[in-house]
Amino acid sequence: MNKRVLVKFSGEALAGEEGYGIDTQILDYIADEIKNLVDNGIEVGIVIGGGNIIRGVTAAADGVIKRTSADYMGMLATVINGVAMQEALEYKGLNARLQTAIKMEQIAEPFIVRKAIRHFEKNRVVIFSAGTGNPYFTTDTAATLRATEINASMLIKATKVDGIYDKDPMKYDDAVKLDTISYDRALEDHIKVMDDTAIALAKDNKLPIVVANMSEKGNLLKIINGDISKCSIVK
Repeated sequence: MNKRVLVKFSGEALAGEEGYGIDTQILDYIADEIKNLVDNGIEVGIVIGGGNIIRGVTAAADGVIKRTSADYMGMLATVINGVAMQEALEYKGLNARLQTAIKMEQIAEPFIVRKAIRHFEKNRVVIFSAGTGNPYFTTDTAATLRATEINASMLIKATKVDGIYDKDPMKYDDAVKLDTISYDRALEDHIKVMDDTAIALAKDNKLPIVVANMSEKGNLLKIINGDISKCSIVK
């Protein structure tokens, strides 16, 4: 199997108990998990949301800030998280490159898919930031797009739960875990895995979406090596 994967983290995942900003202890933990993958010969791309800093939809909610501008603000937030992630990976001794869909040469390379693939071939981790570079698209959609462009074997959405449930397991004790779910069911039932645009894009490109708990040490490597007991797959 192709050993290139893309891992999607929410911005909120970096925030820790405070609910905003960047908790460097969590950043350090994530960097360890990524290092574990790289040390086992896996090529890793990363997309991180920006919700720990600002969410475009929220910023535009009362109409003071236009949605397009709010979404660009959200994209810039993902670049901040990308810079932090690059630093954490380099702190662990990994080679990492930050690419951005909005040009800002002093901070990151522009996104060029051939260059990204060359980085993978040289054993570098590539962080894709600034979403798709367009308003109205989420970082979930950006993650699916980048995973497709780099020909990743799977897209792993690292969350706070161990898979997909028929209802919120944090609220309902009788929530049932769904080990495997089709793209069509995810779209029809509006399963809150990723937004519909991301799922539809994954379906068109036959890209499996794996939903897994990021806080269980070593889980990402187990999943890539075929242990799917602690995750759910949309395919």
